Amino acid sequence: MRIEGQVAVVTGGASGLGAATARHLAAKGARVALLDYDGAKAEAAADEIGGMAVQADVSDEAAVDAALAEVEAQLGALRMAVNCAGVGMAARIVGREGKPSFDVFQRTLAVNLFGTYNVMTHAARRMMEAEPMKDGERGVIINTSSVAYQDGQLGQAAYAASKGAIASMCLPAAREFARSGIRVMSIAPGLFHTPMMEGLPEEVAAQITANIPFPSRLGDPNEFALLAEQIVTNPFLNGTTIRLDGAVRLPPR
Repeated sequence: MRIEGQVAVVTGGASGLGAATARHLAAKGARVALLDYDGAKAEAAADEIGGMAVQADVSDEAAVDAALAEVEAQLGALRMAVNCAGVGMAARIVGREGKPSFDVFQRTLAVNLFGTYNVMTHAARRMMEAEPMKDGERGVIINTSSVAYQDGQLGQAAYAASKGAIASMCLPAAREFARSGIRVMSIAPGLFHTPMMEGLPEEVAAQITANIPFPSRLGDPNEFALLAEQIVTNPFLNGTTIRLDGAVRLPPR
């Protein structure tokens, strides 16, 4: 699919991987809407790229539906949806003094998994109603998994479960939407320079970086955006999860 002139929505678009992807797609000529829980940050990021900002909690299905309706009303038929909204809370399944962590598990899945599912559902429904392009394609959906779905570390049970589910639903979603000319892919990023990583102490960040074989550094969010572009423009990429990680394999802790 060509990017120029097409409408894209990027969730979590106010920062990190989402902001880089929104900026990159806009530079390629897309009409981009940034959907984020933080409306003020989304407005600021949208102003920088000449895009549109929409405030919504992705875990709220009605809010997602209303947000995508607003995007289509202002920008036109939706062709690209990139899900980058997510949280990275860490907690042991059974913590100190036997404290359970179901609240962390519930919130993590609500945002990461249910939020992704909500956006995918309502984006796909709208893409199905759009006129097909000359190659029969109607749209592309890109979801964000994580290398934690295969390499989950201690304290990451909730996060790994949410990201594993995103990877697992990629193929069945692609098969379901194939008859409508809609592709579904997921990206499993490794350790990237995002707000989640910026909060770590310098010595911890250095130790993490040392485990990345090559390049031995944190990933640049622009590299995630570049892969998103390649997925959109390569019509034979469908139904799979691509690790983007510098060959890293996360240790147990």
